Amino acid sequence: MSITQHHLLDTYRARQLGEPVPPAPGAHDWQVMREIREHPQFKAVVAGRPARGRIRHALARWLHGRPRSTC
Repeated sequence: MSITQHHLLDTYRARQLGEPVPPAPGAHDWQVMREIREHPQFKAVVAGRPARGRIRHALARWLHGRPRSTC
């Protein structure tokens, strides 16, 4: 049974039982990938270590301002 067939069967069952329809396959893929990518940073902060990567750089830019170009 393919993913599409399984989703259609789940949708049919949910409507028959009056339950909410499940989300379509792939509806939350980008959110899941973002959470997987940011999970090591989350674990570091919970463990008391400083965050690394994009979040830390964004906070540094916000606190200290953007560096001026030397041209």
